[in-house]
Amino acid sequence: MVPAIDTFLRDQLVERRKKLENAVGHAPVPERLRVLLHEVDSALARMDEGAYGICETCHDPIESDRLMADPLVRFCLSHLSPAGRDALERDLQLAARVQRELLPKEHSLDRYGWQICYYYEPASVVSGDYCDVIDGRDAGLYFIVGDVSGKGVAASMLMAHLHAMFRTLIPMGFSIKCMLEHASRVFCESTLPNQYATLVCGRALADGRIELANAGHPLPLVARTGGDVMVIETSDFPIGMFCQGEFSVAELRLESEESMVIYSDGVSDTMNPSGEEYGAERLRKLIATNGANPASALLAACRDDLNAFRSNGHKTDDVTLLVLARKVQ
Repeated sequence: MVPAIDTFLRDQLVERRKKLENAVGHAPVPERLRVLLHEVDSALARMDEGAYGICETCHDPIESDRLMADPLVRFCLSHLSPAGRDALERDLQLAARVQRELLPKEHSLDRYGWQICYYYEPASVVSGDYCDVIDGRDAGLYFIVGDVSGKGVAASMLMAHLHAMFRTLIPMGFSIKCMLEHASRVFCESTLPNQYATLVCGRALADGRIELANAGHPLPLVARTGGDVMVIETSDFPIGMFCQGEFSVAELRLESEESMVIYSDGVSDTMNPSGEEYGAERLRKLIATNGANPASALLAACRDDLNAFRSNGHKTDDVTLLVLARKVQ
């Protein structure tokens, strides 16, 4: 196991033990608390013996995202008991429900001369992709697409963490630059060293202007009038990779019927059954052909082409697409 993760989990277990020991010291004590205290002591002993994170049945490593979500797990997914599998399935379904509630309520939104629509497809039950649209009223329309490092439950928890941060920061009136710098610092200080997030954060104003910051995410594509596609080259390091750092903000303007497409790397990295990669260039050509269409039609073209390319291939990463279009004035 990565030393930083091992240290983090040990600290978590020690903190849990202190709380349980304090609770057990007060009578009457439910038997469940004593059982939990024994399980924590057992996990700490396995750490001292070098056996922590190893399945007690097959002796292979336990999935790291499960350990991050529950440091007391002792078996890999393949060797859970039927009751354990049922409990895990219930937990995953609940996590998926919570995550769906964090997505924008409307898949297509019209505000201030803009239309925004999105497509969100987890690779499994829960996702590490982040997608949000927030009406800042006089401050404009905010949009964010992100991708948290890792997969599974741990990534979905970090996605919820990002969602809460930006939902808190935007009403406070900070600039995009300040928001990203604050979010990066908080994310860095509250996660493990190998955890970070790429994202694009923007603000669309009623006069057609857009402010846009890119924290290590795939470069957004802009469909210009006449079929040209412009790549927004601005990009900085991912959120949470460094606790201190500055982010740059690009400014551009979209004219009537021009669109911007933001996507997660689950789009460009999609593989077909032959092992070929979808790639950013294919997406760029598709946008050049369909860029004059309304936002919903452009999004549908991107989604349908991606699904046709993938055919029956296995989904290996979460997919998020967001289209922001300037409506006909």
